[in-house]
Amino acid sequence: MFILALILAVTFGTPTKLANIKNRSIDESSGLVASRSNAGVYWTHNDSGGGPFIYAFDATGESRGVFRVNGAQARDWEDISIGPGPSRGRWYLYIGDIGDNEGKRTEVVVYRVPEPALTAADNTTTKKAPRTIAAAEAIRLRYPDGPHDAESLLVHPVSGNLYIVSKNMMRPAVVYEAVAPLVAGAVITMKKVGEMKVPSLLGGALTGGSISPDGRHVAFCDYFQGFELELPAGSKNFNDVWKQKMVSFPLGQREQGESIAYRADGNALLATSEGKSPPLFQVERRRSNNQ
Repeated sequence: MFILALILAVTFGTPTKLANIKNRSIDESSGLVASRSNAGVYWTHNDSGGGPFIYAFDATGESRGVFRVNGAQARDWEDISIGPGPSRGRWYLYIGDIGDNEGKRTEVVVYRVPEPALTAADNTTTKKAPRTIAAAEAIRLRYPDGPHDAESLLVHPVSGNLYIVSKNMMRPAVVYEAVAPLVAGAVITMKKVGEMKVPSLLGGALTGGSISPDGRHVAFCDYFQGFELELPAGSKNFNDVWKQKMVSFPLGQREQGESIAYRADGNALLATSEGKSPPLFQVERRRSNNQ
């Protein structure tokens, strides 16, 4: 008697443009993450030179608030993530000042702040008149093998472990890990935990990353498309995910794509682009049964 194994495979829908982001101060959307404390809200920030500001908006592109991150500097902000932190049961935003085009930084910084709870009054805040949030904790990080340029920051939603993925044109992308708890102030030397061959002509030139809310999938983007990895069924070691084969999928017509994020329910991926009034694209993730 033969038994056919049932495999649940992920398929990706056609990219749908949900809106254009209306806040004109967002002109280099370089990171994206779905809020966990404010339903239907997303956070983004500008690239280098944009100042220490984070922006909240919804799926219609409407602004939900502009926030100045107190105590933070914006040397080269490249990505934003969300995960647990010092206070149990609370979500924290992690903002990655990890860009290093010249490969000269001996340390990079990830700023950690409690995710703000939005109010109706925040809808009218602006870059000139922002809301100021709690002082950021500066998590200082060092690579074990010298400086790297990077644009992908990921935080595991359960363990709180932090990952930075190097941006390597025409070469595999390298994954570095800092294990939680992440203590601010002291310099943490990360550990190399994986390399990924990216099915793209650009190689490992990844420009953004995200871990799914269930902690079992990882998505990346480059300037043109998206990629996803899935943790093998039964695996309890998250770092097994880096050994898996990437699946690529379209992300829509972006001018310069540098951000990707899972929707809060994990059933879709969203992406923005650099440029004024950037588009917000959504790609549905569907499970199909293959025998």
